[in-house]
Amino acid sequence: MSSLKRVRKYLIPTLLIVILAVSILAIYVSYSSGNQPKANPNAYVGVAFCGNTTAEAKLLIDKVKSYTNLFVLDSGRNPISRNQSSVEEICDYAVSNGLSVIINLGINDVLEINETTWFWQQPLNSTKQRWTDMWGDKFLGIYYNDEPGGIQLDGNWSKWFSYWGQRLNQINNNVNSTYHPLSDDLYQIYLKMWDVMNNGTKPQDYNLEAKFFVQDALKIDPGLGALNAAGITAYTSDYGLYWFDYLGGYNVLFTELGWNCSVAEQIALVKGAARLQDKEWGAIITWKYDSAPYLDSGNQIYNQMLTSYEAGAKYIVVFNYPYVEGNNYGAMSDDQFIALQRFWNDITQKKFTDLSTPQAALVLPKNFGWGMRNPNDTIWGFWTTDDKTQQIAIATSKLLAQYGASLDIVYDDSTYPITNVGYKNVYYWNSTDI
Repeated sequence: MSSLKRVRKYLIPTLLIVILAVSILAIYVSYSSGNQPKANPNAYVGVAFCGNTTAEAKLLIDKVKSYTNLFVLDSGRNPISRNQSSVEEICDYAVSNGLSVIINLGINDVLEINETTWFWQQPLNSTKQRWTDMWGDKFLGIYYNDEPGGIQLDGNWSKWFSYWGQRLNQINNNVNSTYHPLSDDLYQIYLKMWDVMNNGTKPQDYNLEAKFFVQDALKIDPGLGALNAAGITAYTSDYGLYWFDYLGGYNVLFTELGWNCSVAEQIALVKGAARLQDKEWGAIITWKYDSAPYLDSGNQIYNQMLTSYEAGAKYIVVFNYPYVEGNNYGAMSDDQFIALQRFWNDITQKKFTDLSTPQAALVLPKNFGWGMRNPNDTIWGFWTTDDKTQQIAIATSKLLAQYGASLDIVYDDSTYPITNVGYKNVYYWNSTDI
């Protein structure tokens, strides 16, 4: 009996300890695997889905849900964007897995008056209320249209004017033509181009071009105007003219990082515009190649995401397009998924340099819509380089080398004076001390 008591004396506490340890482990595993809220990285990090079916969308969500907090339904002109039940099924699934959503519902512009590209027929404020009721603050807003600044810079305006020149004359003279609000400013630009060609001079300013882009191309856009009127956050991606995209009505811009363009310069342009105009910005990692594998290596994507994060990007997204044969997830391979997961883990567990505070600004001339991607880039898509472009290019290169992602590039605009921001150093494009 005494020996049995001794066994019980030691065995029962040991069993209790084992049971307690197993219970604690079971609770921990359950919590960490399914119920533990993800760490807040102080940014929205995710992927842009560009597939064709709800099944593809759900598969991608399952792949990334543990190391992202944002899902962009970036279907554009895809039929999914016109199917309300598909859109809501995908977003329901994303939100139920802890992700916020941005929804691309195609476009609704003046060139497609006879074609409804959005699925809704009800007013946008009703749609906003419906989705807010369904998803709360996980519904962030609408991704509308795409690359308005890039289209302006790279449009074939010479061909456009050669075709429409005579018609613009008819419109201006009210000869058997219906006036359209786009026409007057374009007609004035058309006349300006003829004047420049005949006189061999360069434009003295670009105020008319800026007015056309901001007022005629963006502010009268029925889709963008409807989003603004309903108080729905309007998102798009671009690779130039960010300052003017914001002026035209966009709330958030994603700078496109890819195509071997300068990451620091693109960030400087969008960050400066956002800071002075009190808007938000992000970065979307786009193609490096125009054929498979499309995306850059995982290490390079990681570096681009981290640079954006350190510079203060509120949104960081990988553009996962197109679907590559044999890949059920899109263009992203294991290399890019691993990089995305590594980035998430790092920004939720480590401290990084904060480059988001106002350090230095380069101030460009008023309404100087130069693309800045290369020495021969266009000005507003209408003009070749002028006497300012070389000096601006040199100043930009020197300041980027000095400040990197800490630099902001802004415009001389009395509505948004540079003095509103406490920059430590301000440089004007024609400064002699750069």
